[in-house]
Order: sequence, then structure tokens, then C-alpha cells
Amino acid sequence: MPGHAHHQTVSRASSLSTDARRLKLLSFNVQAGIYSRSYSDYFTNSWKHILPHPERLANLTRIGQLLHQFDLVGLQEVDAGSLRSAYIDQIQYLARHGAFPHWYRQVNRNLGPFAQHSNGLLSRLRPQQITEHKLPGLPGRGAVVAELGLSDHETLAVAIVHLALGWRARRRQLDYLIALSEQHPYLVIMGDFNCGCDSKGLRAMVKKAEMRGLDCELKTFPSWRPKHNLDHILVSRPLRVIAARVVDYALSDHLPISMTIELPEGVTFSADADGPAPKSAR
Repeated sequence: MPGHAHHQTVSRASSLSTDARRLKLLSFNVQAGIYSRSYSDYFTNSWKHILPHPERLANLTRIGQLLHQFDLVGLQEVDAGSLRSAYIDQIQYLARHGAFPHWYRQVNRNLGPFAQHSNGLLSRLRPQQITEHKLPGLPGRGAVVAELGLSDHETLAVAIVHLALGWRARRRQLDYLIALSEQHPYLVIMGDFNCGCDSKGLRAMVKKAEMRGLDCELKTFPSWRPKHNLDHILVSRPLRVIAARVVDYALSDHLPISMTIELPEGVTFSADADGPAPKSAR
């Protein structure tokens, strides 16, 4: 499939275990740690997208407290360490505050010292491998795919995405995700899709890829008065959805969305998924 990038191992933090068949997922667009309470904040807080502010770190700490209850977290609009984040890698920071053993960053838009726009992965299970994908359209959109080992020698692939604002590029990106689904019988796609149930392209992708989990009632944006379901967690048909909800935790302009999934009967996460991570290749 075009768009594969390098494989990379993950970094260490601390270790917790998870259920043998169930996984608690969270997807959260954290807006680089900027707290928003109204549309006017986009104007009054615009400078925070460029310059550091002490409130940002306090906000990230509160986000880290939320993450403790989940097994795998996908982050969007997270900064990998630049001027605006006081050169703190926000993915690593949230991994430590959420007590995640394994974390990974995918920098999609590298503006040098000014911004490091990224997707982030936090996991309590050790991925067998992690692959970066550059999504179609203008540079700056990507997907990071983590593969977790299963007892039937398959893997559960978890893709973290942040799709384009424009519908033309987004349609091509959704087609890319359909192709990705053909490679993985067990697949989770989660993130900020920048479109909701009214999107023909999204509905077509869900149908063609045979995914479940698209719920029009799970509205995540804007966080202070959610009207749009822009954030989704979609799973392939062999996986069972136990529960899904929007988490009322308004620390960004998006609310986080969570889902508990279960592997098919007789399939568990492999025993080495709780083992130590290999040394980071970063």
C-alpha cells in the first residue's frame, strides 16, 4: 500500500495490565493543550498556538489524570516539543502522567522550533510494530498504525488519524482507510475525522470497510456545546462494541470519545503484549 513509512519501536514509561479480551479505547483531539470554552477563545487564545503559557501544562496534567482509566489512547493536535509547548513533548508528558508503558509520536507537520503538529499513541500493551502512513492530499495529514499481537497469531491494528478539513482531500483519505481495512481483519480506526454522520464519504467508508461504531448521537464538537460528531472510533465486524460514549471532560475544543471493545470468543491478546518494550529506535 502506498504511504508506508518507517517502522519504529516505542519508549518506556511504567507498566499496567489490561483484560485478556477487552480493550478500553479513548480518542482525544487535545488542541496542543489549549483550553477552550467558547468560539471567542479561538481569537483570544490564538497566540497560544505560537507561544508558551503556564496554563497549558496544568491543562495537560488534568488530561493525564483522565487517561488512567484507558488501555490505549489516540491523540490528535498534540505537540511533540516546540516553543509553544515550552519544548515539552506532550505525548511523552501524557504517557508519564497517564502511567502508560508505551508511547509513540507521529510528527505530521514539522515547523521546526515553532510547532510540531503530531498524532500520538499511548498504550498499556506492547505493540508488535508501529507503522506511519502519509495520507493523500496536502502534506501534514497522517495515520499511525499500531499492531497488537493476538493469541490466534493475527494482530489487532489500531489506526490513529486526523483527516483533512476539505472534503476532496478527506474523501481520498477515507478511500485510503478502506484500502487499509483490507489488510487487517481486526482493525480499529479512531480520531478526528472532521466530518460526521451527514458525510456521504464517511458512511461509504464504514459500509465498504464493514466497520461498526458510527453513532450520530456521540457529539464531540464544540466541547462547550457539542453539536457535531467529528470524532469517531470505528471497529471491524469481528470486534464487539461493549460500550461507547462521549466523555464530559471539556479541556480542549473537542470532547474525548471512548469505546470498550471485545475480541472474538477464544481470541486473547498474546502473552508477550505485557512484556518490556524494545529499546526506542528514535
